[in-house]
Amino acid sequence: MPDSELVIVGQVGRPRGVNGEIFITPDTDFPDRFIDLEEILVSIRGNWEKLVIESARLVSGRPVLLFEGMRTPEDVARLTNCDLAVPKKELVELPLGSHYIFDLIGCEVVEKNTGQLLGVVVDVEQYPANDTYIIDTVDGNRILFPAVRQFVSKIDIEAKQITIDPSGIVENENS
Repeated sequence: MPDSELVIVGQVGRPRGVNGEIFITPDTDFPDRFIDLEEILVSIRGNWEKLVIESARLVSGRPVLLFEGMRTPEDVARLTNCDLAVPKKELVELPLGSHYIFDLIGCEVVEKNTGQLLGVVVDVEQYPANDTYIIDTVDGNRILFPAVRQFVSKIDIEAKQITIDPSGIVENENS
């Protein structure tokens, strides 16, 4: 399966106990998503390998997995720090009006009133109050833009376009 069809959902942490369980560091807003998985892809030395999940549970809010055929801490320790992924088609469905960050990256940003292209979203930073789009502008600058309804008029993932009110631009990183 090509990497473009996969989404990283976490990293393998340290072994837990003596029976082959291992902690997972989730990279998702849905850590309980690991509980229902039957298998997961793990990146070992740059190659994706499918592992069957024998059991999954949350310990203090953190996922703990037991993989088929791995019964000792030494068996699973080789996986520590490896990325875990699922196919995009297995992602948790988001509420209406919410989007995955990887869907926003690469979207063109246009001005609401004029339709003028302002730039392209290159990253999204997450903060407690709101997310912030990092936009590389057409004139070679980088701006930060708050991802709030007040300034974001429309997000069209299919068209890869975000329409904004430019009064929300908060900072020019190249100044």
